Amino acid sequence: MKYLVMVQGAQADYDAMDGKGSPHSPAWNDQDKQAMFTFMRELNDDLAASGELVDGNGLAGPARTRFVGAGPAGQPVITDAPYGETEPVLAGYWVLDCAGLDRVTEIAAHIARCPQPAGAPEYPVVIRPVMEGEDDGGS
Repeated sequence: MKYLVMVQGAQADYDAMDGKGSPHSPAWNDQDKQAMFTFMRELNDDLAASGELVDGNGLAGPARTRFVGAGPAGQPVITDAPYGETEPVLAGYWVLDCAGLDRVTEIAAHIARCPQPAGAPEYPVVIRPVMEGEDDGGS
């Protein structure tokens, strides 16, 4: 079964990782960032070695987001990120092929323990099954 495993963050968190802390998220130093990158690299290596990693990436900050919709005449309507500084958005993801919900939950619990500075916001790790057939929709 394939699962999308997602982590969240806000623009203030991206800014904090660049050393610009705020009341929402304390500034990260180089050691904080290195600890997170080492943790993620080891996690990805382990998932690749187990054959469970299909894909995964971190995403650019919300300030670099663009929304494309359709205007009244069908023309594209493009807007920049309407997110507030502290509104959580998708920050990164993994597509995993796991034996079942128990295994992907174990992985998500590990991801939730990623090192970060004291006082940084803690976001839940979100697990969503990937639809693989017409009957996977509903509840």
